[in-house]
Amino acid sequence: MKVSPYIPTAAKLIWNPTHEELRDLTGEMPNARKSSFGNWNVQAAVDARSKASTYIVSDHPEEHPSQTITRAEGERLARMQDEYIAEKEMLVIDGYIGNDPAFQTRARLIIEKDNANIAGMQKILFYDAADAGEDFDPEVTVIYTPNLAVNEYPKERVISVDLETNVTRVINSDYFGESKKGGLRMWNKLVYDRGGLPLHAGCKIIPTDKGQKVMLIVGLSGTGKTTTTFTRQNESKPVQDDFVAMMPDGRIYSTENGCFAKTFALDPEFEPTIYHAVTRPTAYLENVYQDENGVVDFNNTEYTHNGRAVFAMKDLGWSADARDIKKADFLLILNRNEDIIPGVARLTREQAAAYFMLGETKGTSAGGKEEMGKFLRVPGTNPFFPILHDHQGNRFHELLEKHKFEVLLMNTGRIGGPETDDRSKKVGIDASSAIVKGIAEGTITWEQDPDFGYQVATSIPGLDDEEIMQPRKLYARQGRMDEYKTQVERIRAEREEFLGQFPKLNRAIVQAI
Repeated sequence: MKVSPYIPTAAKLIWNPTHEELRDLTGEMPNARKSSFGNWNVQAAVDARSKASTYIVSDHPEEHPSQTITRAEGERLARMQDEYIAEKEMLVIDGYIGNDPAFQTRARLIIEKDNANIAGMQKILFYDAADAGEDFDPEVTVIYTPNLAVNEYPKERVISVDLETNVTRVINSDYFGESKKGGLRMWNKLVYDRGGLPLHAGCKIIPTDKGQKVMLIVGLSGTGKTTTTFTRQNESKPVQDDFVAMMPDGRIYSTENGCFAKTFALDPEFEPTIYHAVTRPTAYLENVYQDENGVVDFNNTEYTHNGRAVFAMKDLGWSADARDIKKADFLLILNRNEDIIPGVARLTREQAAAYFMLGETKGTSAGGKEEMGKFLRVPGTNPFFPILHDHQGNRFHELLEKHKFEVLLMNTGRIGGPETDDRSKKVGIDASSAIVKGIAEGTITWEQDPDFGYQVATSIPGLDDEEIMQPRKLYARQGRMDEYKTQVERIRAEREEFLGQFPKLNRAIVQAI
């Protein structure tokens, strides 16, 4: 395993300031305002992750699913950033990705002092490192200069990811997600190299009469992953919000000691636990609307739909530890859709690997304006997997065969059309919660869908709407069966074409569609 002990020369290095010191430094930022909750709210110039500005440093672009720059160009950018840092005061934040000694990754963030909120947010997400400091030997490093522009690149911004040295350099973005994802993207590769699979997934433990059930929830940011993870069924407890590792022995390992949550439409009635954590003085807000008196409005999207908050897992008041988990029982693939995807479908092994690879959903503001509202297919719903996606699908198929967890597809969007179509139905939080509870307790009854071959529900305790369970019935009742059949044919053809892009993917996975 390669390590990255590199640290650039700076005018001053401030090593591992405390949470209190970082909040004080954040308060000195001109774009930071204290909210009515007593926490700091920073209005960043960049309001989403910059996919179009992200490059893998490689002379072998055929080995990566995303855009690359040459090693020579990566080295040029590194020199330019180092020259800039030489005249700046920089904060150094050390910690661990993961809390299990069997699989922890030593991580470091180096960030301009002028952007102390990013350091404060990252310090919350890292697990504490008792050995933090100049002798700390990080395996992954993010070097972050939000105020340095690169004229040769669009928006004068670049994120350079070097998987050989495990150093990511973020230049000219002040969005916190680039720090969080910078470390986790490199961690993805480390997990795969150790025989495991990184999953863009929440994790929760649900008590049932048959014992505790462990559920993983994979989905693109903004599709309901956090909500599904934190919504309570039978006094369930969240374990992890965003990324977990599933290793060859079936063990599940956590990554972060906190959560980077979307705040749009956050409501204490429907999401009380997240609301409680977000509104604590120790949380950080980013790009959340507040008025001149500091009063926050989570529904106001005047600046962005992608308002965010970082809070510690302990601030939820209840959570579980991944070190107590032996293996997963269920995995949900979230698909925020608005047509003929049922509220829930149960998948065979090959279907599971196929739908995992399809990663279908409607894009949200988390992916920026280029993704918001558009239909997407992102293998594994993991936009941060830095090597060929064929590897994801095949590894998932292998682990599923070995560990026999059940895989289901869950729609967190609508049935029968967009919100503007009054014939459509929303799959609300209450419906999704009933589905999750039914899965964990084994109380859903199933039958085979005639169009897609997966199993759809015929009854779910707590959910009486059969048209959410079987969209075909909604279209039939509304006299729209020609539209339904056209969509079936279109989706089948598109899925087959999409999976055909991955020549190394197990053929049994492709044939399942």
